[in-house]
Amino acid sequence: MKSEFQISILAAIAAALMPLAAAGQLAPERSPSTGTAPTYKWEAFALAGYTSLNQVNLSRYGLIGGRAGATRDFGKHVGITAIGSYYKLPAGKGGGGNPGDPSVYSGLAGPEFRANIYGNFDGFLHGLLGVEHTGGEHITPNISFAGGFGGGLVYNMSQHWALRASGDRVGAAFSLSNNTPQLAYSPHLHWNARGEFGVVFRF
Repeated sequence: MKSEFQISILAAIAAALMPLAAAGQLAPERSPSTGTAPTYKWEAFALAGYTSLNQVNLSRYGLIGGRAGATRDFGKHVGITAIGSYYKLPAGKGGGGNPGDPSVYSGLAGPEFRANIYGNFDGFLHGLLGVEHTGGEHITPNISFAGGFGGGLVYNMSQHWALRASGDRVGAAFSLSNNTPQLAYSPHLHWNARGEFGVVFRF
């Protein structure tokens, strides 16, 4: 009788522990954890860049400069990005170079869409709208509404740091260089290719 009672007690304890044992049988890719991976809503980037200079007549070289910006993420795949760019150094010096002393700066913003491609590599696409300025060329007006599109790749080195390579095609309308009064404010649309490489910091 005593042994039957002890067996009943052991059976009751085993039955009580069975749900706990079942709860511990997680899929191999999901380990028990009391926390979650950090999610960062912002990323800032600084990039060295190049732009072609098609709005300047008789220009032979594009310009080298840089761009900086920030993206506010709204979920895993969508964000709003804002980018400021400045280009001044000519990419070459031979054959007469560029006329005048050209410089270009712009401020653009728009939606960005991203997705993981493979492993640590992410891809992104964005559309941009804003303004662009062309200086040193006697262009009137020297500020134009601008817009374009582009995309690139991001290599994630850690949760905070990444490398970014991107390219854009940006269009703006300026009058001719050294324009006469008859041609003043007569815009001609040109598209410039841009390319950048640099670092990203998430926070």
